[in-house]
Amino acid sequence: MYKKPVIGITMGDPASIGPEIAIKALLSRDIYDTCCPVLIGNACVFEHIINKLNLGVTINRINNVNDAKYLYGTPDVYDLGELDLTAITFGEISAKAGDAAFLAVKEVISLALEGAVDATVTGPINKKAINEAGHKFPGHTEIYAHFTATKKYAMLLIEEQMRVIHVSTHVSLRQACDLVKKNRILEVLALLHQGLQNLGVTNLKIGVAGLNPHAGDSGLFGTEDEEEIAPAVKEAQLLGYDIDGPIPADTLFSKAATGHYGGVIAMYHDQGHIPFKLTGFKWSKEKQQMESVKGVNITLGLPIIRTSVDHGTAFEIAGKGIASCDAMLLAIKAAAKLSINNFS
Repeated sequence: MYKKPVIGITMGDPASIGPEIAIKALLSRDIYDTCCPVLIGNACVFEHIINKLNLGVTINRINNVNDAKYLYGTPDVYDLGELDLTAITFGEISAKAGDAAFLAVKEVISLALEGAVDATVTGPINKKAINEAGHKFPGHTEIYAHFTATKKYAMLLIEEQMRVIHVSTHVSLRQACDLVKKNRILEVLALLHQGLQNLGVTNLKIGVAGLNPHAGDSGLFGTEDEEEIAPAVKEAQLLGYDIDGPIPADTLFSKAATGHYGGVIAMYHDQGHIPFKLTGFKWSKEKQQMESVKGVNITLGLPIIRTSVDHGTAFEIAGKGIASCDAMLLAIKAAAKLSINNFS
């Protein structure tokens, strides 16, 4: 029997667009056709944004996932208690907001590990805010790795034909260069290959970006490409992977956008994020606002499913009612797709 998966969705930073896009996503009827969504956070935060923006829904506060009703128009909120909203201002970084966002993430991880939810989706957090609250993590990925005791993991970004995984993410550029190692590249490759299969992607050809300009140009612009990346690609080919590289990044990503590769391995955060966001983020010159913000972030290697929007807190438009929920819709649907095999 087919059973719709239960998806836990965190509110993100309460001073951000996170609560807004979470509620807006659940205004889409097809989400309820796809899964059973449960919002995780402080119910008062969601009620505040609903009233402020006249979103026309009434929440169902619950303290146990089993009490969720999954009724369109009455979003279920797993309530983490009252929060002093007078201490939180839209668009401002605060320890209070950071702590609330962190506790929602920690709770959804616990619910997933317990089996109360089948997959998790995270709203945007502010890294400075959670650190000011005393939670010393550089981002969601590391929070998940810590609380699931995961050692081998990687960030995968998806937007239509562009699928990018990273050898390193939240470290300095200087550190990122030192992390380009053969074994790590092979580790990330295995995660990517399995992740593509789990998502139902049939094109398993993988492109590997070079680290240096022109992929090092035979050692003229650095040796990492010849000494670490090329040997990893060669070993992967011997293992049976359909893989090319190292390829200069300026060439690789233009080919990836056409669907030539099923997935791409980037060597560091910005190398993968910049072409990805150019693909998924669309600015309306006429409206002077983002028309569409698409893209899903998936953490591979975890014992639980985690997807996320791949954009930030957008403090500059928080509370204004103009935030796009496109990425949240895609993240929820991706989480449902990843978990659906558990019930088929």
